[in-house]
Amino acid sequence: MRPFLISLFATLALITACADAAPTDPALRAELLAMLELDQEVRTLEASQEDWDRVEKANTDRMRQILDQHGWPGYAAVGEDGARAAWALVQHADRDLELQKRGLELMRRAVEKGDADSSDLAFLVDRVRVAEGKPQVYGTQWETDPQGAWRPRTPIEDEAKVDERRAEAGLKPLAEYLEELKSAG
Repeated sequence: MRPFLISLFATLALITACADAAPTDPALRAELLAMLELDQEVRTLEASQEDWDRVEKANTDRMRQILDQHGWPGYAAVGEDGARAAWALVQHADRDLELQKRGLELMRRAVEKGDADSSDLAFLVDRVRVAEGKPQVYGTQWETDPQGAWRPRTPIEDEAKVDERRAEAGLKPLAEYLEELKSAG
């Protein structure tokens, strides 16, 4: 059997086992979910900049501690929703690029083991690259210009092949993603 298929079968087996098993660290899962809930509250409600700054700093500081103590909190430890919360919290730590880069490397290893989501990793790859002023790989980071038109926050590397890379990461084609952004915003 080819190494790719062995890796694929091992990844599927781990994902299936994790889906059926309870997280090994339910307290950390609950903490991550609570942190994400607060993060989303200050982002979606009309929170003051002071509240936003306070929550972002607290979450960033705590995520640094979590990564120090646990490595990447993946599916096995915190379940799918807990792992997604960890990703979102690192993704939103825009004032701490070093934390995002560290989380990216830890998450990359977790994805290789089938313990984290490859599509979440794609978003974090692009988030870090945008912060570094580099072209995006997957085209996940967009903004609106002053006239309200959507545009990528940085150019997309080899844009002709972006949909191939997106498919490999489990993402929809770029045109569909852009339509979703337009309809949501």
